Amino acid sequence: CGNKDQEANGKDFTPSLGNFSDPVYKEIAVTNGYINRMSRDELRNKLAEFKLDTRGVKDVLKKRLKNYYKKQKLMQKEPTDGGSYYDYICIVDFEATCEEGNPPEFVHEIIEFPVVLLNTRTLEIEDAFQQYVKPEINPKLSAFCISLTGITQEVVDKADTFPQVLQNVVEWMRQRELGTKYSYTMLTDGSWDMSKFLNIQCRISRIKYPSFAKRWINIRKSYGNFYKVPRSQTKLTMMLEQLGMHYTGRPHSGLDDARNIARIAARMLRDGCELRANERMHAGQLTAVPAAAPIEAAPVPRAPRARS
Repeated sequence: CGNKDQEANGKDFTPSLGNFSDPVYKEIAVTNGYINRMSRDELRNKLAEFKLDTRGVKDVLKKRLKNYYKKQKLMQKEPTDGGSYYDYICIVDFEATCEEGNPPEFVHEIIEFPVVLLNTRTLEIEDAFQQYVKPEINPKLSAFCISLTGITQEVVDKADTFPQVLQNVVEWMRQRELGTKYSYTMLTDGSWDMSKFLNIQCRISRIKYPSFAKRWINIRKSYGNFYKVPRSQTKLTMMLEQLGMHYTGRPHSGLDDARNIARIAARMLRDGCELRANERMHAGQLTAVPAAAPIEAAPVPRAPRARS
């Protein structure tokens, strides 16, 4: 809830180019040129030959095939060490209180906290967490909010307040040994989940912003940069359609949204995209993580602390 499609387009950071004089990159460039001239049917036939997914629009198919060839060429040149990447990605998609039109003065409070756990090796959803949250400032949900999210007044009335739900999230993550045995990072559909909804909620609840959520993957940025599509085409349903998939579940259910976002993330990883944190909260402000920055996993989840 709270229209994420209103998010302003952020400035993308492009990594500086390294030394591409090695002959293998010339081979890759020649192959890319050949792929660019292929028809959609030719692309699908070639992908099927390599037992790769044949769904998606033509640009997606080209990117998938290019990355397959690139990966094969680079592996022949120098095998890569897969141990430095995240073991898991935690997908979060909050639902928050809202009113029709979302007037500027309205304060959004989180009312659903879902987390979907994606294994980056198997590309399968291994587990999920979901709890509803009792709002404090506007405890009565608007009819618009109930209709949009499917969350009823009775559900939030019986729910825990945000600090307790955040504590439950931390315990759930620690039980799965995230940050200790397994490395992980967070992923969202846009910037607002962390920079707006979570940031505001922590202030309302008088607790410090959780350290595990200070860096995350904004999948809209990653998708646009990887498949070379404009930001206007990175809404959730559009990304699914371009990849040849359909939304499953109830739109604006936080858990269902998170599961569908996880499906997109899994497809991108399968297509050769190295999803990495590209946004962070620094001194209370949203900033970009440069693409050339090294991969940095999230820290061990800690219990929420009161603001001093």
